[in-house]
Amino acid sequence: MPSPAHIRSTVATIVDQPNDLRELRTFHKALADVNRLRIVRRLAEGPATVGDLIDTVGLSQPLVSWHVSRLRAAGIVRSRRSGRETLCELQPDIFDTTAERQRLLLGMPVEHAGPAEAN
Repeated sequence: MPSPAHIRSTVATIVDQPNDLRELRTFHKALADVNRLRIVRRLAEGPATVGDLIDTVGLSQPLVSWHVSRLRAAGIVRSRRSGRETLCELQPDIFDTTAERQRLLLGMPVEHAGPAEAN
């Protein structure tokens, strides 16, 4: 018999979820892996081939390609073929635009005010 937690989880996945919140979930899930974060950190320095990323994270080519595909699906990375190599780079301003969109979707103020000044 399934546990109550399993039943709640199953019901939660069946409930219709807003697409905009799914988009945020996909973005955050893509960054919820240390190897993908290491790839993003490397790409923050500039474009890199999959071979460069293999050297950075120390994983096999299929695993690095899989992680890049997760980042690409989330809109964080773009890639293109250049001969036999695949060149990857961060989408321009992805973190700024996502942070702004996230604040709007979650009903938070767009500009974060600093702490109130003491009188």
